[in-house]
Amino acid sequence: MSTDVQKRIQEQVATHPVVLYMKGNPQMPQCGFSANAVRILNALGVKQFFSVDVLQDPEIRQGIKDYANWPTIPQLYIKGEFVGGSDIMTEMYQSGELKQLLQG
Repeated sequence: MSTDVQKRIQEQVATHPVVLYMKGNPQMPQCGFSANAVRILNALGVKQFFSVDVLQDPEIRQGIKDYANWPTIPQLYIKGEFVGGSDIMTEMYQSGELKQLLQG
């Protein structure tokens, strides 16, 4: 991964409290997993979050996988920390853990 892409990703996750790397955008997700991630954030009352459409930037699409050492998209970051993808978000939402993480 190029250092420029790594720096861009680091800046994005460091400067926004909630960042979702996804396919499409929150208004029009381009895959079911990204749509699920947006639904969960909306259900938790997260009105504003920074989203990055990986379909618009091939370097970010691969770079975010390398950055987190996580092979799939979407990827959620809260307060600079990698949380997980759609399945982990679903589990954490159902257990109440994601709500606590967002409030903490």
